[in-house]
Amino acid sequence: MRIGIKVLGCPKNEADCEILAGLLKKRGYEIVRDVENADVVILDTCAFIEDAKRESISEIFEFVDYKLSTRQGLKLIVKGCLVQRYGRILREEIPEVDGWFGVIAPERLVEALERGEKYLVPTTPEVVYSFSHRCSLDNRPYSYIKISDGCDRGCTFCSIPSFKGKFRSRKIEDILKEARYLIESGKKEIILVAQDTTGYGIDIYGNQALPELLRSLNSLEGEFWIRVMYLHPDFLTQDIIETMCSLEKVVKYFDVPIQHASDEILRRMGRMKKSEELMELFERIRKACPNAVLRTSVIVGFPGEKDEDFEKLMEFVTDVGFDKLGVFVYSDEEGTVAHGFSDKVDKEVAEERKERLLLEQADISFEKLNGFLGKELVAVLEDRENGFMVGRVWMDAPEIDGVIYLEGEGRIGDFVKVRVEEHDEYDMKGVILCQT
Repeated sequence: MRIGIKVLGCPKNEADCEILAGLLKKRGYEIVRDVENADVVILDTCAFIEDAKRESISEIFEFVDYKLSTRQGLKLIVKGCLVQRYGRILREEIPEVDGWFGVIAPERLVEALERGEKYLVPTTPEVVYSFSHRCSLDNRPYSYIKISDGCDRGCTFCSIPSFKGKFRSRKIEDILKEARYLIESGKKEIILVAQDTTGYGIDIYGNQALPELLRSLNSLEGEFWIRVMYLHPDFLTQDIIETMCSLEKVVKYFDVPIQHASDEILRRMGRMKKSEELMELFERIRKACPNAVLRTSVIVGFPGEKDEDFEKLMEFVTDVGFDKLGVFVYSDEEGTVAHGFSDKVDKEVAEERKERLLLEQADISFEKLNGFLGKELVAVLEDRENGFMVGRVWMDAPEIDGVIYLEGEGRIGDFVKVRVEEHDEYDMKGVILCQT
């Protein structure tokens, strides 16, 4: 039987689905990359914000239409966060789907599929698992490893705890086993993901074990990068900062989502650090590692955000000079504390604020990249496009940051030395000099 898997949502879903694909392949199923060639399609969904829910529902209906009009024998299985959150409603409204499964461990999902179950949404989400097999769903030179999932933080805007449950970590030895497998299979970048990577290990080791995990990963043989995403600013300790700065294979890339910079909005969001403390945190990172790349994400249009609150955010972004910035318009999610706030911001106002912030960041990013003109950097080759090799340097995380378009030849997955010759606001162009 041929099984195709399509992943929506965050990198944690990608990691989950590659584990799922590995288990299915071990049991004799053929995993196909083109879902049009599949006998069974497994669609992994997201339910974090309104846009993600709309995308997931749209994909479900597209597959249902395809099944009814072209492939009557196709089986459609929908899994993940959307089902965990709205499973009973979805099952009633879209009976054409052959199976609905919430947030369950890949091993249990395989067993449920083989038993012919049609609906399984656990009371307690199963967000972590042991590593046994993994099957890549693409030929990219990087892979995500989920080190923990779920969340115990009290952010008033976030719906994640309602469908991912409490924070849970995987064991270090299990993560190392998975990392070894990926490195031996040719992956050149291991990206650690969680709802909050700073909390890794607290539930199973009694302390923030991210430094220990990073040291263990750094000791593995091979030429590869280690990247850490989603470092919560309220719990990013000096130990974590110094560990990341000291290890050779860990890229000096700090993804620290602050969400806002107005003390009043931070308080209403349920965040602990105030603006002044956040500024001090970024100063400490740059002191520990002057060439560190700082990335953050923020929410505009949060309930109660006044013009003066937004101006404080603009000023903060300018003063810090973030290398990378993601901007999101507030999504009013039912079941969250913020959903009950009455002082909502008009959507058009929020969108205008988003555009202003992105324009400001474009100028900052352009000036930052000016400093790399003529410099030699190491890039990993990821694709070919319009006569160029497409690579990525350590400063850029895949899928969310920029790339470098390169003249010259190389194999996808190679590390190469490059020289930067021009750039726009986010992407660079250059030439390949040699392999590393």
